[in-house]
Amino acid sequence: MDRKKGYLVLESRNQSSEKIFDGFLFGAPPSTDGRSSDRGFGEIVFNTSMTGYQEILTDPSYYGQMVCMTYPHIGNTGINPEDFESKKAWPAGFLIHELCETPSNWRSTQSLESYLTENGVTGLLDIDTRELTRWIRSQGAIRAIIVDESELSQAQNILNSLPSFENRDLISEVTTSQPYFWDKPSKTQYKVIAMDFGVKHNILRSLCHRGCEIEIVPAQTSAEEILKKKPDGVFLSNGPGNPSAAPYAVNTVQNLLGKVPLFGICMGHQILSLALGGKTFKMKFGHRGANQHVLNHKREKVEITSQNHGYAVDPQSLSPKIQITHTHLNDGTLSGIEDKNLKAFSVQYHPEACPGPHDSQNLFDQFIEYMS
Repeated sequence: MDRKKGYLVLESRNQSSEKIFDGFLFGAPPSTDGRSSDRGFGEIVFNTSMTGYQEILTDPSYYGQMVCMTYPHIGNTGINPEDFESKKAWPAGFLIHELCETPSNWRSTQSLESYLTENGVTGLLDIDTRELTRWIRSQGAIRAIIVDESELSQAQNILNSLPSFENRDLISEVTTSQPYFWDKPSKTQYKVIAMDFGVKHNILRSLCHRGCEIEIVPAQTSAEEILKKKPDGVFLSNGPGNPSAAPYAVNTVQNLLGKVPLFGICMGHQILSLALGGKTFKMKFGHRGANQHVLNHKREKVEITSQNHGYAVDPQSLSPKIQITHTHLNDGTLSGIEDKNLKAFSVQYHPEACPGPHDSQNLFDQFIEYMS
């Protein structure tokens, strides 16, 4: 197939850090409307998962980001209707080394490229993903843009004219606009309110499987509105961006503390930590992949986890009464907390996986235990 040449231009922080990667465009073409749609423009990150590109693409936590897959061959199993983690693809760009144009899997209904085209995601293939990953590790997660030949000379100027992601409230851009219910369990035992910061479907499946009737509510929902529904527990979901850019969510969680059991995942972990008086900081390049090892201090076991976050909680900022339950073994960052008196706990990773291992499914059981 004849493909158009494309270029990934990374934001230049100084003359020596300017970097351009060349490849070929696939999926939706780069935006030509002044980048108002964010298509082909975002913060560049890398993911080390060997499988699960469909779940990665449909994870709302990747909104505003351009994802570089470190595994070299992507698209082998196509796209199927059963493995979506939301109703659409979220990344602003998808960067791979080699594309499988003829997928082979009994569940596949379309190719990766046709799915990206339908969902307006710009892709770039045949780039050196190893060098790009090393660059991100060296320079940090910075803004980047995908352009064709016609825009290449102006790419840096275009980047400079586009807004920063640092203080942008991405949660408000991915959350549901109206409350809705997930599938009912065969036998309802608990009523759970899930605050939607960018929730994944397998989180809801995991709760439903354990007898939870789940109502998903917008991120801006107040504590008063939630408590009126008389839930047995409140779940705080994953989501994109900077947790400090969503003070309304922190305020809601502060007003729920001690009144109902709370369980947070990823963004939910950061929101809960802020509500408990902690502070967060932006990591250099974050953790993204299905093979991140974490020490579970309570079980004295190492668990392999699925992670996707660019911010972390400063453990020194938390009250001594907050128990640190999990630690990331690569860099020692905080990966889990608990306050038993308030029946509130959270982790900085995805125990529901999709993609990833199921080592930490017991956390859903802990939430059930608190509600019971």
